[in-house]
Amino acid sequence: MKREIITTKDGSTSLFIPEWNETYHSKNGAIQEAYHVFIKNGLSIFKGKSVSILEIGFGTGLNAFITSLEAEKNNLPIDYTAVEAFPITIEEIDAMNFASKIDSNKTNLFIAIHQLNWEVKNQVCDNFYLTKRKQFFQDINDKEYFDIIYFDAFSFDVQPELWSEAIFTKMHTALKTNGILVTYACRTIIKQAMISAGFSIEKLPGAPGKREMLRAYK
Repeated sequence: MKREIITTKDGSTSLFIPEWNETYHSKNGAIQEAYHVFIKNGLSIFKGKSVSILEIGFGTGLNAFITSLEAEKNNLPIDYTAVEAFPITIEEIDAMNFASKIDSNKTNLFIAIHQLNWEVKNQVCDNFYLTKRKQFFQDINDKEYFDIIYFDAFSFDVQPELWSEAIFTKMHTALKTNGILVTYACRTIIKQAMISAGFSIEKLPGAPGKREMLRAYK
C-alpha cells in the first residue's frame, strides 16, 4: 500500500495510508501520544524494575526509541521485543524526525534501532535489548514472558481482526501474572474482547485529541 509522510500537530512526523485513511500515529501528535499511552501509563508503573516488553506493531520505531531513552535515563534494564509483518523503508525511516524533536544527540540511536538485524536479540545500549520479529500478530505464541504489552496495531476501523478475543487471548497468555497491556483505543467492542480473554480493564484519560485509552491487567 502507498504510504505518505505527514506532520502531526506536535510537529512530529508519521506515516499515512491513503487507501485506508489511516495514520501510524495520532494526527494530534505522534510523540505526545507515544509518551502518554506507552510511557506514562505503561512503563512508568514498573519504574525501578527490570521489565520485558512486547510491542504489537513496530512501525516507525518511535515506541522502541522512546523506551530506549527511558531505559538509559532511569538506569532501567529492558528486554524489548517488537513484532512487525511489514517493516517500513529506509527512505521512510530517514524522513522521521523523532530524534530531532526529542534529542538530536540520539539520531544515531534511532537509526541503529532500524538497522539492527531481525530475529536476533541486539544490545542497543547498556540497559536496552531489542529483538525485532517479522511476524503476523496471529502467529504470536509467547507464554508468560512479558511484563508489558504496547498494543499499537492499526485501528479497529481498518483491521478489526487484530482487536479480537482470539488476539487478546494470545496477549493474555504472553503476559506474566500481574502484567499489563496498554493501548490508545477504548471501544466497547475492544473492552469486551479483552474481558472475554481474561483481562481486567481500566479506562484512563487518552492522549491529546482522544478522550480515553485502555489499560488491561492480567
